[in-house]
Amino acid sequence: MSETMLALIGLGMIITFITLIMTRRLSPMVALILIPILFGMFTGEVSGLGKMMETGLKDTAPTGVLLMFGILYFGIMFEVGLFEPLITKLLQLAKGDPLKVIMGTCIISLVVALDGDGAATYLIMVGAMLPVYKRLEINPLILTAILTLSVGIMIKLPWTGANARVLSALHLNPTELFNPIIPSMIISIAWIVLVAYYLGNKERKRLGIQHIETPENYVIKNKIIYFINLLLTIVMIVALVMATFPIAITFMVGLAIALIINFPSLDEQRKKLAAHAGSALSVGSMVFAAGIFTGILSGTGMLDAMAKEFIHFIPSALGPNLGVITGLTSMPFTYFISNDAYFYGIVPLTAVTASHFGVTAVEIGRASLLGQSVHMLSPLVASTYLLVGLAGVSFEAHQRFTLKWAISTVIVMLVAAVLTGALSVHPL
Repeated sequence: MSETMLALIGLGMIITFITLIMTRRLSPMVALILIPILFGMFTGEVSGLGKMMETGLKDTAPTGVLLMFGILYFGIMFEVGLFEPLITKLLQLAKGDPLKVIMGTCIISLVVALDGDGAATYLIMVGAMLPVYKRLEINPLILTAILTLSVGIMIKLPWTGANARVLSALHLNPTELFNPIIPSMIISIAWIVLVAYYLGNKERKRLGIQHIETPENYVIKNKIIYFINLLLTIVMIVALVMATFPIAITFMVGLAIALIINFPSLDEQRKKLAAHAGSALSVGSMVFAAGIFTGILSGTGMLDAMAKEFIHFIPSALGPNLGVITGLTSMPFTYFISNDAYFYGIVPLTAVTASHFGVTAVEIGRASLLGQSVHMLSPLVASTYLLVGLAGVSFEAHQRFTLKWAISTVIVMLVAAVLTGALSVHPL
């Protein structure tokens, strides 16, 4: 079969996949499994589809394990109260000062968002902070904006859904994808802390400082267990950054130790795992389904054929800068289409095309993650509706208030990624 025909079949496969999940005719997991099988048959490679799917599953297995065990680990750490002392202390330090309340919101939400679950972060943070905002008459749109920006940054962590999609779509190593963007993440965190300070200072000038009752100190039931949990989490994060062990193995071992320490009874362990299994299984199954999609897309030659055809439409001067271009276009792409459609449909095609200009797949993967701060405002993100509903603000007002800060956060991270070498720039 000619490369042009393969490219047309591949393009039809991606368009069909995006259309079906955007119109909610099929769930992403079902579409990831069935659509590539159907279009793979059109290529005449029926006998080889099984081997392609098996290869795809092998490539995505470490990512699926990482995601599932990472979600389980942080779910249990939140449940046993590892972060409660920090949250309580920050609320005490606020003392009725709108600036301190908003700064505290930013710092706490960055910690709570460590599990990469936007919905969980919104539930915890709005439940804890909205009464304080109401009591001080602080604009609740500031609360929703800060939470959105925080989740948009932390959703790039290795055990989160967005990162897992990139890893599975491009078959990358978690360390090589994530570690180079740590400096730019730190810079973007500093940026949203500055945004929080700016918004908080405006509210302090508008409202002044008021006296409210602060929560009592959080009582740690078992200090020995608490500090073991804290030490375990610190060791795991250090091991993650230093790439001492494979990240998936680190979280598997960490979860096993955490269960034994916190829940000695087998019945308790089963109940706690069952309580957090839903979110871990739903995201993990998506990653394994993505192995089917990427395995067939690559194995049949559709991906290479589309990339070769796509090259003809890219000016040669822009090709070496596809990393930066991907970072910029990730904002509109992930706003108007879902993460599944973007990371499984568009990013692999971009990566193969970029390789012909000397741009690595891992650089495209890093760049594709940058737009998540804008993505969290998308009407396609269910947790956004949860956030505005909990906070009692309109979706439109939240969009208008937050969008400029979300775009600026992506730009800051993009510039930081270029300056720190995570992304490359070539003169035109």
